Amino acid sequence: MNKGFLFLIIGSLLMFGACKAPQAFEYREVKHVALKHLGFSKSAVTLDLLYYNPNDYGVTLKKVDCEVFLNQSYLGKYVLDTALHIEGKSVFVLPVSVEFNLGDILKRGTSILLNKEAIIGVKGITRVGKVGIYRNIPIQYETKFKLPI
Repeated sequence: MNKGFLFLIIGSLLMFGACKAPQAFEYREVKHVALKHLGFSKSAVTLDLLYYNPNDYGVTLKKVDCEVFLNQSYLGKYVLDTALHIEGKSVFVLPVSVEFNLGDILKRGTSILLNKEAIIGVKGITRVGKVGIYRNIPIQYETKFKLPI
């Protein structure tokens, strides 16, 4: 085995040992909620989720796969397969679009419409990394939100 190859292996092991796993993003707020399409069997809503990257370094968000809940009831699924570069110690926007069945929401009760306030929840996995090394980081939060109706 030549010395260059041995040096490469030892250097790689030291580099991987020094890398710490990225911390989970911190949820900040929901903004720009808009009804994109309204139909009894198929409706769509768009919104922006603001998050903070607590890591000292920039990371790439490669994938988001989560379920969205409205007042603890399943609303729909959100998947993002576009890579986003996120600077370290910065706030960033995650655009979300969710399709749902309005009929299912109305069956669960009219309390949402009467109160004009709801609890929006998200639970799932994000794939985050740097320099080609990615890890699955869980994402989960709930927040009260005034509905724009």
